[in-house]
Amino acid sequence: MGYTQRLAARQAEYGRPIRVGLVGAGQMGRGYVTQVSRITGMEVVAIADVVAARAQSVFAAVGVEDVAGPDLPFERLCRTVDNGGHVVTTSAEELTALPVDVVVEATGVPEVGAKVAMQALLGGRHVAMLNVETDATVGLLLASIARSAGLVYTVCRGDEPVEAKRLVDYARDLSFEVICAGKGKNNPLDVHATPDALASEAKAKNMNPKMLTSFVDGSKAMIEMVALANATGLSVSRRGLHGPYSTVEDLPRVFSLRADGGVVERPGIVDYATGPVAPGVFVVVHTDVPTVLEELDYLKCGSGPYYAFYRPFHLASIEAPLSVAAAVLDHQVDLAPTTWTAEVVAVAKRPLRAGEFLDHIGGYTVYGLAEDATVARREELLPLGLVDGARVVRDIPVDTPLRYSDVELVADSVVVNMRALQDALIRNHEAALAVNHEATVPA
Repeated sequence: MGYTQRLAARQAEYGRPIRVGLVGAGQMGRGYVTQVSRITGMEVVAIADVVAARAQSVFAAVGVEDVAGPDLPFERLCRTVDNGGHVVTTSAEELTALPVDVVVEATGVPEVGAKVAMQALLGGRHVAMLNVETDATVGLLLASIARSAGLVYTVCRGDEPVEAKRLVDYARDLSFEVICAGKGKNNPLDVHATPDALASEAKAKNMNPKMLTSFVDGSKAMIEMVALANATGLSVSRRGLHGPYSTVEDLPRVFSLRADGGVVERPGIVDYATGPVAPGVFVVVHTDVPTVLEELDYLKCGSGPYYAFYRPFHLASIEAPLSVAAAVLDHQVDLAPTTWTAEVVAVAKRPLRAGEFLDHIGGYTVYGLAEDATVARREELLPLGLVDGARVVRDIPVDTPLRYSDVELVADSVVVNMRALQDALIRNHEAALAVNHEATVPA
């Protein structure tokens, strides 16, 4: 049975729909609210945004005019939600304490996402992320907290990492060897792009210039592929990935092993392809089983031994409500880190001078590159999600990866402190594995 019938049945049983609180009324948030307004059994009842008018306009766009807030007492906002009404607040913290079932985070800002997700989980709410930037920074910690609390922490359907993971799961369930999983990228890559340079294009596309910049400078693609790696156990074989040009038909050749003429150094990596693969996602697999090869040839899948399974689209915020339904109805996680194999490291977008401050993802000072997590730890490379507001303590040449020792991080930052805790948990886990391994090795 699909979610349509099950959501309606749940609403009839509980006398109300699934209540969703949304943080962030930007492009993704607007799309999410619009889609949810068309789904029986689910309703966005609260929106938090630093600009109250923006949140109110999102409600108005779906025909909700009677909205409480943002200046009402918290108790009044709670009563409004309990009575089936809608509220707006400028406080994300306040929203996480409202009587909602799920908090959807859609700001794209690691600091905000970490704070909102932690507060929501501590308050007993499921968390659905449209903020993969946070997931690629502290997602392992958030997922662990959610599991311990019997809650769901998940990145939402519609984002490329989730849809690519579904293909990876499919391939593994059929006992194929996964060679590479990834996405198509249709933006020309310019790691030195800035919001100023892209302002006109962003305006024409009705986009936030920072968001467009994060696409063009490659940071977003790196973040997405790192989230995919950490959720599947796949890895990064090369700093910055390969990003070769490919058509859909050519994916099995391009992403075959180097010994067979492709770009892949070893099986089990993430990457992206430029060209007409976008806006889809893919997994390239290998098999040498004669009967399977014969069957796939008969089914016109190619002669092998490499094959590509491809989904030609991802629907972003339009698909995101599926993850909310899955979380509440099935306690299902669509994507969350299960390990930490990959990292997005910050790289100087221009020469940086001692004493200046770093800005945000998609800004003027840094871009992100995917890296193997073991390499990042060994070289003490700075995660991209921690850069906002950090002070540079020495001159850094352009295109140089930043190390922790190159900056002073914001001491009272939530995401910085959560990341320190996550790193400590990873170190403790690795130490425990090492001890267990030594104990089982014969003398």
